[in-house]
Amino acid sequence: MIYTVTFNPSLDYIVRVKNFQVGKVNRTYYENILPGGKGINVSIVLKNMGHESCALGFLAGFTGREIEDRLKDFGVDSDFIHVQKGFTRINLKMKSDEESEINGQGPDIQPEEIEQLFKKLDELKEGDTLVVSGSIPNTLPDDMYERIMSRLEGRGIDIVVDATNDLLVNVLKYRPFLIKPNNHELGEIYGVELKTQDEVIPYAKKLQEEGARNVLISMAGEGAVFISEKGDVIKSPAPKGKVVNSVGAGDSMVAGFLTGFMESGDFETAFRMGLCTGSASAFSPDLATRPEVEALLKIL
Repeated sequence: MIYTVTFNPSLDYIVRVKNFQVGKVNRTYYENILPGGKGINVSIVLKNMGHESCALGFLAGFTGREIEDRLKDFGVDSDFIHVQKGFTRINLKMKSDEESEINGQGPDIQPEEIEQLFKKLDELKEGDTLVVSGSIPNTLPDDMYERIMSRLEGRGIDIVVDATNDLLVNVLKYRPFLIKPNNHELGEIYGVELKTQDEVIPYAKKLQEEGARNVLISMAGEGAVFISEKGDVIKSPAPKGKVVNSVGAGDSMVAGFLTGFMESGDFETAFRMGLCTGSASAFSPDLATRPEVEALLKIL
């Protein structure tokens, strides 16, 4: 079974505005409301690809209840902790001449509610996969990722980490099954600028030297690079297409990779599936569906 954790979910209010002007009344010509958060995106795309998962994390208030209802509509199982203080955030994502975002704060998560999440994670079994991704709200301890991985260490659970900077670096010692920074995030870790696939490879290998088993580096329109725990290097340009919405593309790549690996047990197949799933989400106003991914696989 696959489980995803989203520490600070959101309702994403997505709007399109022609020629947005500061200080003026602007009217939308497109609106959509979707459940947001990296782990939630992974669960939705897994379902679209034909695989079950269970979404974990923290929800609060009327917005939290709306997220649960919308996940049911997608057919995604969830088992969230309901936080008593505050409400799940609403994130405004406005697309005009430029893209702008206003992200809410999220609820006030208490120590006893954190412990409830740990108890749910204690129920995971050998052979399960856990996807831990995204930022953590300021009401959670900075070492939340480390606490989870330390608690699950040695239990035969494959853990996927999609996070940035110290959140990622500090868990490498626990040998996560897969990590997925993008090239900019990888460069930030080592204080360099990485633009090409060949530049990415030695730094991705550094992450392996520090403990990561498999490393997947997304590079938007430049494609992706994968280095397996056996040392195999796989790279590919991205499929061609018009980018409509980049939100959730990285999460879709994670879901696609897991789909490919579960179905084939082969890293190259998983890599190609991940790359096409991320691209399919980028080329669509919604998250990737299986037919969209398979169409891209034929031309990659």
